[in-house]
Amino acid sequence: MDARRKKLLFQSQHCGIKENDILLGQFAALHLAEMTDPELTMFEALLRENDHDIYGWVVGHQKLPPHVDTPVMNALITYKNSR
Repeated sequence: MDARRKKLLFQSQHCGIKENDILLGQFAALHLAEMTDPELTMFEALLRENDHDIYGWVVGHQKLPPHVDTPVMNALITYKNSR
């Protein structure tokens, strides 16, 4: 795994709230290796968002704003719903 992916994996496992650490960390462990550079950029941007907002978007408690309505976010939501 290259340095960028290692950094993203670590960040996704240490977000701030435990629910996101688990969800994002497991998602990243499964999908980072296959992500393209644009998808990695989308994931980096997602990790900069507020932890509570991310959780709210993923579980459907908050409406998904256009700036995070990306293929990576949709894959994350699909991953969460498949569990």
